[in-house]
Amino acid sequence: MPSAPAGLPVPPLPENKVDLLARLTEGLDAPGLWWLSGYAAGLAARPGARPAVAADVAASARLSIVYGSQTGNARRLAEQLARQAEGAGLAVRLLRADSYPLRELKDERLLYIVISTQGDGDPPDDARGLVEHLRGKRAPALKQLKFAVLGLGDSSYPQFNATGRQLDQRLAELGGQRLFERGEADLDIETVATPWLERAFETAKEQLKSAAPLASVTPLRPGAAVASPWSREKPWAAELLANQRLTGRGSRKDVRHIELSLEGSGLSYQPGDALGVWPQNPPALVDAVLSELGLDATADVSVGDQRLPLRTWLGEKREITRLARPFLQRHAERAHSAELARLLQPDQAESLARVLSSQQLLDLLQAYPAAWSPEELVAALRPLAPRLYSIASAQATVGPEAHLTVDHVAYDAPGGRRWGAASHFLSARAEGEHLPVFIESNDRFRLPKDHTRDIVMIGPGTGVAPFRGFLQERIASGASGRNWLLFGNPHARHDFLYQVEWQQALKAGQLHRLDLAFSRDTPAGGPQGDVRAAAGDAHKVYVQQRLREQGRELHAWLENGAHVYVCGDATRMARDVEAALLEVVARHGGHDADAAKDYLGHLQQQGRYARDVY
Repeated sequence: MPSAPAGLPVPPLPENKVDLLARLTEGLDAPGLWWLSGYAAGLAARPGARPAVAADVAASARLSIVYGSQTGNARRLAEQLARQAEGAGLAVRLLRADSYPLRELKDERLLYIVISTQGDGDPPDDARGLVEHLRGKRAPALKQLKFAVLGLGDSSYPQFNATGRQLDQRLAELGGQRLFERGEADLDIETVATPWLERAFETAKEQLKSAAPLASVTPLRPGAAVASPWSREKPWAAELLANQRLTGRGSRKDVRHIELSLEGSGLSYQPGDALGVWPQNPPALVDAVLSELGLDATADVSVGDQRLPLRTWLGEKREITRLARPFLQRHAERAHSAELARLLQPDQAESLARVLSSQQLLDLLQAYPAAWSPEELVAALRPLAPRLYSIASAQATVGPEAHLTVDHVAYDAPGGRRWGAASHFLSARAEGEHLPVFIESNDRFRLPKDHTRDIVMIGPGTGVAPFRGFLQERIASGASGRNWLLFGNPHARHDFLYQVEWQQALKAGQLHRLDLAFSRDTPAGGPQGDVRAAAGDAHKVYVQQRLREQGRELHAWLENGAHVYVCGDATRMARDVEAALLEVVARHGGHDADAAKDYLGHLQQQGRYARDVY
């Protein structure tokens, strides 16, 4: 009987074939393994036939799945659909939006797009080129195209799912035939995505039923160095090794440095990846919600095939720190509130967005009392979603560990204490406890393969997290390119995250430039010496001002091939930083506004301008 790796079923193969298979797959990365699985699936579907690579299959006989993803959710769903289609013997290619060959769009016959919307109606960074192409005059007629779109968004923003809507409308305007209605998923993604994916799969089978069943996938996601059974659906219980406060006692922020063990998990990551954490809601917040509604915490509630006490639903299964428009609408009806009804009108989108982003479930219940039964409450609330944190370490330095930089959200509201779900869950844990985690890869946010290239890292606040991992990796690999960090926070004395590490690296010549902007410091309050700080400015200074001040040198770095990285808040900081970059390029490169935009867009296409924004 042939043997199999631990945890895997015994293969239905002769032992000598198992050995051959092991030698064949040894050292293959994910693209190679995907192709090989497609090859085998094609042989199984048509004995004696040689399956073709999806790119070589006629457009009429294949399914193209294109995704644009900022945090990984769109990619995950697109990969899920591709695997299902591949398993059914369909010819399918899976492409990230910035790798989709736009020249082939005119010949496309069957296309699914899975795409998220960021901030104020913006496309994800990897889909900017595709969106602009479709909007522009060069977009081709698509009279032979059949398509469907799944949009992912957050209803707390005014431009909910704007990118998915725009693409869906534009493809139809260009002559494409919409196969079925666009899906618009909110943060409880699976509620909409699951039925959409099922319909997409069945429709693809129907559309390609007369085509040769040749399965082959062209994936864009590189594989982990070591296979691991742990995933978003099956997280690893990581031991907490350290939970240290980074900010000083005088800071208004409580930022934590978290170290988690991945020992024995087989999980690996690259600098730029994120760690997903499945949180639990603060027990005190759960108690306050139960008390406000007068509900029995022990009441059993059934949803699907799960029957759990109400306290468990609210503590571990449902969102109570984030409000969603659908729940607000239902509560407005129960509370008979004219004020909430007005807030839900189309012309109140910005006011609604402010409420959804700043209020929690308890705030709503206290301000607009209404009765809910346990069953109705659980059914109306969104499922609890994992939170993603940029990993603040490199495995080349820390081994089987993952470090995080977490801003603990905790504040007093008129109705009592409030907390963020995941940040409080992490910050309240003691060393030795275990937390459910998984790795979320971020292929768009990678160090240059050419170690001689310079890098510019722009990370205010906790946005500095991935750059700690970047610098660790660059030091460990012996990269000869220069490293430049721009960091900002309110106060140098209390909020200079990882100060000792940055200054030691600067002194050792491993960090070549460090520009700082402490926005709330007085003229006498900044650090002195080897760093450029905001100490001499009487007004508030942010990293984008530092970019403008150092514009000539920054432009010189760009002209010399430097890569630029931005991490942090998408709605304000990332926009302001991009505006500053455009000014620098225009002023020091002698470009007008349009040419500067093209310059930055070209950097992005080359992978030399990358953002990890949220």
